Amino acid sequence: MTKKNSRRSFIKRATITSAVLGTSPYILTASNNEIIALKRSYGNTVYSANDHINIALIGSGIQGIYDTQSALKVDGVKLVAVCDLYTGRLERAKELWGDHLFVTRDYRELLELKDIDAVLIATPDHWHQTIAVAALKAGKHVYCEKPMVQNFNEGQEIIKAQKLSGKICQIGSQGMSSLGNEKAKELYEDGAIGDIVMLDMYNDRYSAEGAWQYPIPTDADPNTIDFDTFLGKAPKVPFEPTRFFRWRNYKEYGTGVAGDLFVHAFSTLNYVISSNGPSRALATGGLRYWKDGRNVPDVSITLYDYPKTNTHSPFNAAFRINFIAGSGGGGGFKLIGTEGEMEIRQNSVTVNRSKLNMVPGGYSMISFTEEMQKNIQKEYAAQENDRKSQLTTGKTTWQAPKDYKGAHYDHFNNFFTSIRTGGKTIQDPKFGLRAAGAALLANESYYKRQPVNWDPENMKLI
Repeated sequence: MTKKNSRRSFIKRATITSAVLGTSPYILTASNNEIIALKRSYGNTVYSANDHINIALIGSGIQGIYDTQSALKVDGVKLVAVCDLYTGRLERAKELWGDHLFVTRDYRELLELKDIDAVLIATPDHWHQTIAVAALKAGKHVYCEKPMVQNFNEGQEIIKAQKLSGKICQIGSQGMSSLGNEKAKELYEDGAIGDIVMLDMYNDRYSAEGAWQYPIPTDADPNTIDFDTFLGKAPKVPFEPTRFFRWRNYKEYGTGVAGDLFVHAFSTLNYVISSNGPSRALATGGLRYWKDGRNVPDVSITLYDYPKTNTHSPFNAAFRINFIAGSGGGGGFKLIGTEGEMEIRQNSVTVNRSKLNMVPGGYSMISFTEEMQKNIQKEYAAQENDRKSQLTTGKTTWQAPKDYKGAHYDHFNNFFTSIRTGGKTIQDPKFGLRAAGAALLANESYYKRQPVNWDPENMKLI
């Protein structure tokens, strides 16, 4: 952390009288359970029919539908086409958005349409790079679901294609643009938790749906599903609808829990602390319960090393996923520093600062005489009275309002605003590769059964 954003800076701001609490975004009060409202303002621009951004959806599965629903809430956006390899999803798209839609099972037909300005790519992971590069070369703006790539070596092609095309490419880790992330970054840079020493992330699930056992439609057969195209560059296998509808369970098409869940956390972490990512990973885990044909673990634990940079101290990160959590489930994302901890969610941030106990107790003083113990206690008491941090202990939560449009909306709003203004997206392909690369280290370590090293600057394995 820089001198400008030091502990002293935060303490100075935190001791300002509570009379200005509503006007300063940096203040942490000394009382427990203080709640401060976050705010987000949006423009009220009305766009004519001729000024709409026309979008096409490629991959109208679960995430594709949620993406499109969020995208269409942004003013001046219109859906004109949908592509999917299962005919039932094309029928569902028309149910949701109208019979006027152009629908196809061949994404290349969409890229040839002149009236499409941008595409949303929500396909299985092993298709992300191929379609993203093709779309950019076709002159389309791209919103590509996370993880940006399935393999490390695919990322540079997207970065290159985006640069050559001059088009906007946003990676879809939807929590990235949230009020929670925005406030957390502000607080971290102002020294709210001191120097970071650890990141603790966990996601516990206790349901079949949470473990990716998605339903399979009764009409799934080789006529309704273009299975050969789905396989793409993956090994050829006979028709199997389970692989199509539950593709996350197979490393041939997905990226396991790391690519599905770790990548969200890395996006937030790297954004909040302005980091390029970790330098080392060590993973373990296994398939403990959902033995349904999948070949990826349902329990995963990975430890990461982050090197020292000019924005953060060296620290460790622990990522844990459990798809058979008998506790019932839950999740958390917590930055732990030398002077406090920060729990980050999309709609809130909570900072808890505690007093560091520097005074020895009876355990360590038992070997000294009574007189010496009294002398030591007096010496520590004098030092303790000088500790400024006593003024800034407590718990404060910054909370989004009830009418907040949400992180998913904000991420698409950032995407479409960048298209209209030529501005910078919050998660461009370089950022997307750093987040995906860090997540994929977990898979690399797990399958190799050894630690792996990563160059976060050049985004490649060492």
